[in-house]
Amino acid sequence: MVTIKIPQDTTFSFDVPGRYACNTLDEALDSTNPNLPDQADARPFDYIVIGGGSFGAALTARLFNLDVTHSHRILVIEAGPLALQEHVQNLPPDFSPPGKGAPGTVWGQPWVSDSPMSFNQGFPGLAFCVGGRSVFWGGWSPYLIDSEVADPSWPAGVKKDLMTPVLPPSSPKESYLDTAARQIGTDTTNDFVFGPLHNAMRDRLFKGLKARGAGDVLAGNRGVLNAKEELEAPLAVSSSSPRPGMFSLNKFSGVQLLFRALRVAQGEAEAAARPGTPEVQNTKKRLMLVDNCYVTKLERTGNRITGVLVKYQGNDRRIDVPSGGKVFLGLGTIENTRQALLAVPEKNLIGRNLMAHLRSNLTFRVPHNSFDALNPDLEPDPVKKQLLKELQISALFVKGIHTHQKDGSKGHYHIQITASGVGELGVNSEAELFKKIPNIDDLDQFNDLTDKWIVVTLRGIGEMVGVKTLADPQNRVALGPADGNGVPRAKVRLETNWSDPADPRVTDPGKQQRTKDNDLWAAMDAACEELALIFADGKPIQYLSRPNDAGNAHWQATPPANDLRRDNLASTHHESGTLWMGDNQASSVTDETGRIWETENLYAVGPALLPTMGSPNPMLSGVALARRTADKVNTNATSPAVEAGFSPLFDGTEKTFQRWKLAGPGAFALRDGLLIAQPSGDHSVFFYAAETFADYVLRLQFRLPGPVDMFGKAIGNSGVFLRFRYPHTKWDDVNQEKKEAAGNPAWVAAVTGFEVQIDEQGIPQYLEKNRTGAIYDIPTGQNGEPKEQDYTAGPVLQPGKWYEYEIEVVGDKYTVRLGEAKDGQPTAFQQITTFTKPAGKYQTRGLAPAPDNSSGYIGVQAHTGKVAFRHIRIQKK
Repeated sequence: MVTIKIPQDTTFSFDVPGRYACNTLDEALDSTNPNLPDQADARPFDYIVIGGGSFGAALTARLFNLDVTHSHRILVIEAGPLALQEHVQNLPPDFSPPGKGAPGTVWGQPWVSDSPMSFNQGFPGLAFCVGGRSVFWGGWSPYLIDSEVADPSWPAGVKKDLMTPVLPPSSPKESYLDTAARQIGTDTTNDFVFGPLHNAMRDRLFKGLKARGAGDVLAGNRGVLNAKEELEAPLAVSSSSPRPGMFSLNKFSGVQLLFRALRVAQGEAEAAARPGTPEVQNTKKRLMLVDNCYVTKLERTGNRITGVLVKYQGNDRRIDVPSGGKVFLGLGTIENTRQALLAVPEKNLIGRNLMAHLRSNLTFRVPHNSFDALNPDLEPDPVKKQLLKELQISALFVKGIHTHQKDGSKGHYHIQITASGVGELGVNSEAELFKKIPNIDDLDQFNDLTDKWIVVTLRGIGEMVGVKTLADPQNRVALGPADGNGVPRAKVRLETNWSDPADPRVTDPGKQQRTKDNDLWAAMDAACEELALIFADGKPIQYLSRPNDAGNAHWQATPPANDLRRDNLASTHHESGTLWMGDNQASSVTDETGRIWETENLYAVGPALLPTMGSPNPMLSGVALARRTADKVNTNATSPAVEAGFSPLFDGTEKTFQRWKLAGPGAFALRDGLLIAQPSGDHSVFFYAAETFADYVLRLQFRLPGPVDMFGKAIGNSGVFLRFRYPHTKWDDVNQEKKEAAGNPAWVAAVTGFEVQIDEQGIPQYLEKNRTGAIYDIPTGQNGEPKEQDYTAGPVLQPGKWYEYEIEVVGDKYTVRLGEAKDGQPTAFQQITTFTKPAGKYQTRGLAPAPDNSSGYIGVQAHTGKVAFRHIRIQKK
């Protein structure tokens, strides 16, 4: 398929983000084909991520950023389109697509339900778009606390990494949860909710919680309550800049992670291939995203996934998984489970331990002036009086820990508290929360609003208990009827009541409603009523009769019945647990890296891995585990050891690669820790731009690509340039000597420096002075020429083998030594040539650095063939 070179027009938009971020499947597959023109070095994708949503994006970005030697290619396959480039709450209102089942939506439910209760069958489905649910999620991101990971099914290594400082390994300061919190913007608990209303509510809540008696533990966001700041809402919103010069993060979504990595990959590819060759550039891209590409099934041979079957533009296609390649399931929990059930049917644990969250809502209101600190009649200052009248908000958080009477185990919930000052008819506690209003006229309207009531909503989020031991537990994911592609859908059952007396959730064998789940739900609802009374502080309080149906509700004196407050069990996006991690293959689905035990190369990321879920939204733990999986599977080679007294100029990493700069029409690619020449027409020079050098010993390793010519000589022409001027300056004397320099700055290196040649063919003219190890074009005495360098031919170089130069430059003397490079062993060098610049000759070449840095640069050449370099280091003399 021809590469789409420009963004496409739709009826309403010009699709710049789509063209810049995504590739077609044909572009991706063609980029792996070494048989296409000028793509002999094309290679397959060795990391295939299925799902470009919340956790697939987090995994992909981390894998990409860890690959400092550019040793891997990543393909992300997303079933939906690129729909939104920001979290919807970072945009003006009403940018969300229609709801599930409506025309034009991104929301879909690919599974079916066999729950006996109809109200537990309405699962919210998936956001089929790049970024997935991270584009829409609410942002509440409390930490897991110790008792939420106390269950022995948690792998010891995972629990340690999530809960204790382990990063960076050299000097641990953060846990993986800490790092994920910085990633999504919740490391600072709250930097955008403030003001008199917030302060007054926080003070009253803290005082009330400290004064309460026995019952469930009600504490702050880490399960303790030592200071009122611990009641701040852990919202993944950053309104302040994380560092100078950067915009605030606002509300997190995975789209931005992917966008950055994709554009970096594109920039690298453009720098590593000839201009104007998009197909060849695609072969250099370390990361591609193919959207609107639906994965139907994974092909498996033995214990390896060998292919990914997809539906793309109405056609069935296959993506090969190469030897050594890894496949990552980055979908939602239920779709991850379906793919795992299809790929690993012998693992009968898959699909058990399904958990979601129990949710209740209680909305009430108290008079604005029931808080003395907010009563404008008690404030003499007219400016502060107006501020106390103005619409304000608050967001707070309470952690609940419930002890089950049956066995003393702990159940967890938390209560998200939002409040807003409103007028007579207001019922929305988020009236001003999560609003991005750049229009000053909109902001000025708030000055004219007078609050009479403070409306507060308490949203309780409760932990469910997963069942791992029953063969067919009440809550599970199984395979159901076939979808339109002939592949079984997932079939989901999710209930709080028990049907099997052996269910470990049972708390009363005589009542099916008595389970740990329902007991916790009741305790959470009671805690919400207790908090409402704390906020009322003995003053008037009114409750919304139907908090889940505000349009048909009225205010009343008593809390509504529980069934009017509770969300349907299947209404959250928090499903988890069905591919839980463990230390034992017989009692868990995946190992501590997320790899399914029975496979060599199939991994999962996201909430499906959680052995227990606790009460937090699984975004924080899911991102933390995705980053951890990336760290564990990362296989970048370590940088080679540098001899005492030497410093690395290129050690195979992006950090040192970025210190080099190109001169000329070709390119150099960083790949597998190597510098690889990409010739294009006239020659090019890739030079170390960070520093110049006078006297030194330079060591570097190189490899000729081959093949061999009719005389058995390895094909490939390159060289090492020494002591040349800065190429990107217009030097009058260089332009006079070499007219080509006006259009190609690489000639500055050739005219003002000396080149140690790499060329077995001795082109042109097959002369010694043009052969490997010689100072290029300096006479050796051959064919009657004067002898200016003392040259002895070295070993015949073989294509594909690594050789090493040791080049010594002292004053005007150049000494070149050559040997075969052997990993882990010092090279046995043979002296190839010595050259001392004759008096009165070559006066403008090979000069030591001057104060204006006009000389002293070191570079390598792209001339003929993809000659590779590695392990470049220098010892100054």
